[in-house]
Order: sequence, then structure tokens, then C-alpha cells
Amino acid sequence: MSTAMATRKRAKPAPGSGADAVAGKRRRKVDSARDRGKSKGGGKMNEEISSDSESESLAPRKTEEEEEEELEETAQEKKLRLAKLYLEQLRQQEEEKAEAREFEEDQVAGRLKEDVLEQRGRLQKSVAKEIQAPAPTDIRVLRGHQLPITCLVVTPDDLAIFSAAKDCTIIKWSVESGRKLHVIPRAKKGTPGQPSGHSSHILCMAISSDGKYLASGDRSKLILIWEAQSCKHLYTFTGHRDAVSGLAFRRGTHQLYSTSHDRSVKVWNVADNSYVETLFGHQDAVAALDALSRECCVTAGGRDGTVRVWKIPEESQLVFYGHQGSIDCIHLINEEHMVSGADDGSVAVWGLSKKRPLALQREAHGLHGEPGLEQPFWVSSVAALLNTDLVATGSHNACVRLWQCGEGFRQLDPLFDIPLVGFINSLKFSSAGDFLVAGVGQEHRLGRWWRIREARNSVCIIPLRRLPAPPVAGS
Repeated sequence: MSTAMATRKRAKPAPGSGADAVAGKRRRKVDSARDRGKSKGGGKMNEEISSDSESESLAPRKTEEEEEEELEETAQEKKLRLAKLYLEQLRQQEEEKAEAREFEEDQVAGRLKEDVLEQRGRLQKSVAKEIQAPAPTDIRVLRGHQLPITCLVVTPDDLAIFSAAKDCTIIKWSVESGRKLHVIPRAKKGTPGQPSGHSSHILCMAISSDGKYLASGDRSKLILIWEAQSCKHLYTFTGHRDAVSGLAFRRGTHQLYSTSHDRSVKVWNVADNSYVETLFGHQDAVAALDALSRECCVTAGGRDGTVRVWKIPEESQLVFYGHQGSIDCIHLINEEHMVSGADDGSVAVWGLSKKRPLALQREAHGLHGEPGLEQPFWVSSVAALLNTDLVATGSHNACVRLWQCGEGFRQLDPLFDIPLVGFINSLKFSSAGDFLVAGVGQEHRLGRWWRIREARNSVCIIPLRRLPAPPVAGS
């Protein structure tokens, strides 16, 4: 009994030790739980750390993607910018095309207006103010005639000049080189078999608007027709009863008008080598003649003091009065206006609608002579640049004077003088207005009233340079 009791005693736990064991077990469980929690927490931490590391490892990828997106956006912006630039260029091109079209339309409209005004004979281009006075050294002097130059013409292409003189010769000059291209010598009277030519003073010449025919008239009442290119003689027109003083071709045709000291005006057809008709009206020797496109011509009546416009189809004439002396030269400015010069020193601008001059400039080249006995310098030649406001006159006061016609040809204002010593017997502008040609002589073309010994019988080419155009605003 005692042994069993002892065994049960040993089998019973001690009160303190049992509680401690339970507490230890609980503590171990808690600790194990904590350890598990810690391990779990550590796992979570590890997982979080790994996720952070993953995000850190993915961060550069996102930056690259963002950079790619930024690059893609820059390309789009570039495309947009280029598109805007292209549209701007298209807009500018369209504006330039529109401006060009407007300019062309303005040019076409201006050209049509000019054509209408030209047909009506009222075209007046303003060029006089653009002309610069040439230096004396710029004037080219061509010498070849032995006696005073009486007349000259410029070919329509402005490449050659024909000059004639009292020595009965005709010389064809090159404008570019100033050299003689051909010489038509004087013909001796009563010598058969010699080349055709003039045997007396040549007073006038004319060239057709196509440059095919050249006509020349002399004191022997003859009109000689030449082939302008080769200077070959083609025909001789006879019919005038006195010196042939004026010749002109109708522009665009081969119809030739001639006038003479016999006071008549004759019409010829050069292409057909035929005479057409004769018109009468002047009361004295006719001094000069001119014509343009219309079927009419104008004449300077010399000492009868009249300028006449001849309407060929109607066989009628208009008579104009204004000069006080002998009207020795005349030139058409356009189909409706003309300029004339007289030995009373006056220059007049005429319109076909009025019988009196629209503008009259007296003593156009000044006076000469002893005090109290002054006389005006004779106006021996006039010329006008077709359809413009530029006019040139010549005398023997050692200069050629250029003038500007005012608005509507109602005024005549001097521009400047070009020094040339001698009698200015003939003046002609080039078709383009680039130069003016003067025929200079020691004597007047119609007589020997004075002689200027220091003068040289020559053809002078005067360049007409224009002022540079002003810069366009905004250019």
C-alpha cells in the first residue's frame, strides 16, 4: 500500500512544476506562433521587398516606354510642324500665283487699253522724265559723207541706219559697230551702163515697216526704190514736176506717199510698182511729209503757212494754221497728234480735232544776231518717239533739244540739251527708244544761207539711257 501510494505520489506532478510546464508550453506555442508569424511576416516582408525590387527593376522599362512615347510625340509634332509649313508654302504659292494672275491681268488690261488708245491715236506713254542726258563722250560720230547730211532713216529692227547727203550718196551703217555696210555711189548724168544712183541732192528717204523697201527722193524729181537688205535698185518712180521733198510708207503696207515742191501729194504702190493717185491743195512748195498706219498722211506746207492732213480714200484734207513762218519739218507723235517746226523758231504740237496748235513754243532754240537785230534760230528738224511724250528738235545753235509733252499734249516743256555743232538736218528715234540719230551738216539741207566751218558732216548716234526703276516697297 505504501509502495502504491509512493508510486502515485511520484506520478502526481508538483503543483508548481505543472503550471510552469503549461506556461512553458503556452510560451513555446506563442513563441512558435511568433516565430511562424515572424517567418510569415518575414515572408511578407520578403515578398514586399521582392515586389519593390521588381518595381525597381521595371522602372527603367517604364522610363524607356515613356521616352518612346515622348519620341513618338516629337515625331508627331514634327509631322504637324512640317504639315503646317507645307500648308504655309502652299498658301504663299497660291498668293504669288494670284498676284501673278492679277499682274498679268493688269498687264493684259493695260496692253488692251494701250491698243485701244493707239488705234484711236491717243496713246501717250510717259517716258520723257526717265531719259538721262548723255555725256558728250557717249555720242558716236560716223563720218563718210563729203557734204552735209540731208536725211536719214533707222531700220525697224534698229540694226542699221541709212543716211543721204548733198553728195548724192547713200550709206548704210551698222548701229552696233558703226561701220559702213554698203555705199550707193553718185550716178553721173548721161553715162549709160553705170549702177543706178542719184545724180542730184537727195532730200528725203523712207523705209517700209517690214524693212523690205527703201525709197529715196532727190532734186531731179525722181523717186528710187531699193531693196533695203542688199541695197539693190528695184524701180524708179517719175511723175513729180519738181524736187521730191518728202517720203513716207504707210505702216504695215507697201503704200508710199510722196510730196514735192510742185505742191502735190502722190500715192504709189511699191509692191506692184504702180502709181495710184495725185492730190493737190498746198499753195507753195511742200517741205515735208509723214504717215503712220491710217490711210492718210500729214504735210508741212512751207511758206503757205499750213499743216495739212490728207484723207486718201475721201480725197479730202484738213488745214491747220499756227506758225508765222515757213513750216519746214513735221512728224507724227501718234495717229491723232503731230509736231512741227518752222523758220520763225517755233515748235507746235497739233491735234486733229483742233485747227490751232495745242501747244506752241516760240523761240524754241533761242535767238542769234546783233543786239536789236536778233533773229530766232530756225527749227530745221523734229522727231517724236512714237506714242510717247518725248520730242526732239534740231537747229544750228550747237545743240539738239529734247522736250516733254504735257498731259493731253497741251504743253511743251524743255528737258535738256545735247551738244552738237552744225545744222541738225534730220532726227530719228530708234523703234525701241534706245538711241536718237542726228544728221549733221555744215549747211542747211535746203540751201546755203549759212556755213558753220567747225561743224563736221556726220551721222551722230546719241544713246538714250533711262533712269533705274525705283525699288519696290517691301522688297
